[in-house]
Parts: sequence; structure tokens; C-alpha cells
Amino acid sequence: MNNTIFPTKGNLINTKKSLKLARLGFDLMDRKRNILIREMMSLIDQANQLRDKVDKTFSEAYMALQKANITLGVCEKIAKMIPEEETVEITYRSVMGVEIPSVTQQDSKVGAYYGFWGTNSQMDQAYLSFHKVKLMMAQLAEIENSVYRLAVAVKKTQGRANALKNIIIPQFEYTVKYIADALEEKEREEFSRLKVIKANKSNGKTA
Repeated sequence: MNNTIFPTKGNLINTKKSLKLARLGFDLMDRKRNILIREMMSLIDQANQLRDKVDKTFSEAYMALQKANITLGVCEKIAKMIPEEETVEITYRSVMGVEIPSVTQQDSKVGAYYGFWGTNSQMDQAYLSFHKVKLMMAQLAEIENSVYRLAVAVKKTQGRANALKNIIIPQFEYTVKYIADALEEKEREEFSRLKVIKANKSNGKTA
């Protein structure tokens, strides 16, 4: 470092400015990391709660479907009457520069896609339970994707903060000290030289 930076007052001022900016950058990275972690932990709690609901609803749905299959036979033809979901829309919001998805469904109403003839309450229960699962799975996908994106952002932010703290800031601190020490040594030499010159002049006048 001392071989690449010439010890001048201009370089000292510029390096101090760079050091100040690096410290500010570290503070911002650290704050961003903390905010992202809080957001991520909140979503993780929501995901855990939602997974429990999804598991419970899935169990109810499969139990009802099993009973419907037993009482009605295999319900494949009835199931094909229910249209595929095509109303899912994904938008994004920004959290500290991280794009977080928001999943919505335009039409979440339950429809009468099959007739009452040839079906029973177990089939209705299976349909309603799977409909609930569909809505919850969309929400769970939103949360889990958000957690993944936030985790990636936290890792990148942590890496940048570590680089500032452990590499860039110490380098600037070393350079500031090197230039300051070099300038101080130069001033001492100049002061000593002036004293010698003054002493020589005084001796010359005395002689």
C-alpha cells in the first residue's frame, strides 16, 4: 500500500474521505441486513403456521376423496369437470431493494362444476378441501419464494458488509496512518533542517 500511494496532503484528504464513505457503506449494509433478516424471520414464522394448516387440510381432503371413491367409485371423470386454475397473478413489492412476489387469485369463489346427480357430500367435502388447499398453496408459494429471495439478499449483503469491515476499511485505515506518519516525519525533517539553517546563519553572523 505504501508503495502505491504517494504521501501527500491531497492523498491524505482523499483517503480519509474514502474511509468515511466505506464506514458509511458498512453501516448501511449492516442496517439493510438486519431489516432483511427481520422480514425473513417474520415470513418463516408465517410459513411454518401455514404449512400446518396445509397439512391438516390436505389430510381432510384426501380422507374425503377416499370416502368419495369408496361410495362413488373412482372420481376421475368428476374431477375433470373442475377447470384448471388460470387466475393466478404475480406482482412484486420491494423490501430494501429486494423484489418480493405477491400472489393473488382473481376468482377464488367455489363453483358448481359438477351436477348433484351421481355425487354425494363426500365428493363436495373433497372439492371444498382441495379448493382451500389451492388457495393456501398459492399463499405458501408466495411466502417461501419471498424467504428464498430474502435469504439470497442477506447472504450478498453480509458478504459486502464483511468485505467492507475486514478488507476495505482496514486498508483505508492503514493508508491514512501511513500517509499521516510519512507527512509527520517529513515535517520533523523539515523542522530540523530549518533549525540547522537558522543555527548556521546565527553562527555566521557571530563569526
